[in-house]
Amino acid sequence: MDLPYGKISPNLLSKIVFKSLGSKRQDVVLGPKKGEDAAIVKIGSHLVAVSCDPISGAVSRIGWLAVHVVSNDVASTGTRPLWFLSCILLPKGTSSKTIEEICTQMHRAAKTLDIAIIGGHTEISPGIDHPIIIGCAMGVIDHHKHVTSSGAKPQDVIILTKSAGLEGSAILATDRVKEISSRFGESFVKRVEGFFEKISVLNEALTALEIGGVTSMHDPTEGGITGGLHEVSDASKTGFRVYEEMIRVEPETKKIATLFQIDPLQLISSGSLLITCNPQSSKRIIEAFRIKGIDSSIIGEVLEDPNRRIIVRKGGFVEALPYPESDALWTALDRKI
Repeated sequence: MDLPYGKISPNLLSKIVFKSLGSKRQDVVLGPKKGEDAAIVKIGSHLVAVSCDPISGAVSRIGWLAVHVVSNDVASTGTRPLWFLSCILLPKGTSSKTIEEICTQMHRAAKTLDIAIIGGHTEISPGIDHPIIIGCAMGVIDHHKHVTSSGAKPQDVIILTKSAGLEGSAILATDRVKEISSRFGESFVKRVEGFFEKISVLNEALTALEIGGVTSMHDPTEGGITGGLHEVSDASKTGFRVYEEMIRVEPETKKIATLFQIDPLQLISSGSLLITCNPQSSKRIIEAFRIKGIDSSIIGEVLEDPNRRIIVRKGGFVEALPYPESDALWTALDRKI
């Protein structure tokens, strides 16, 4: 049976990937673990957060996404990303203009985040039909003050910043522009393209950590908000109860999801940040976000039982929230309309 597009399942990670991790070293503070997107290593007296991510499902803004998406993983530990490396793989027939566009996008994204691009590799590769970028970001943890995905505790409040499916909506609006503009108009497409400017979670991650009371933070990428919730549960060995009506979905995302017949809660959601915190801190964090112009809402709570992962649908119907088999973006990109 062929595996679906996107990252492999947690079961395969445990059965295959996590069994082949090389030498065990004392300077690895946090290594590969279900639900964790960044590693933490000790270098001298410093802790460094490191992450690596590919951009394989986008084309038009791939350079911009490459920097932001991997930087979000570092930011989700409460750490400011400082350095970025990239491996850029390009199909045969790529022009120098395309390479320039990608590098310019990466430069602008890195400047926006005050990140230095310190190296990497660029090549024309056989066997691919569109550009792929693998990015690596690193940052020094300030005074050993950081969080991981595994810190969520029962009775914690779950906060979501911004809205579901931001990245996926923006990718579809640019890579399936003809279909979307023909249905909703060019002004609609321009609005959704603006979602690319909301992809970073650095501001909210550092703000939340500064306010205090945060037990975990996680950047919900593949599998969207649904996948992100499960990854936090996997890492922290907890469950969750979330309320569908509290999870913000932009009107444009709803229309795109309806057009491609996908679930917006399973659409890749870089730009949103899942935060768990003690109830006493939740109002202060929400207020700090409001002052900084960051939309956020309390969407649920952490449960003790790791097998209870439920969503309260609009109207009060309660059901289990299944783990996404694949990100809804892949379904939409393959679907003809």
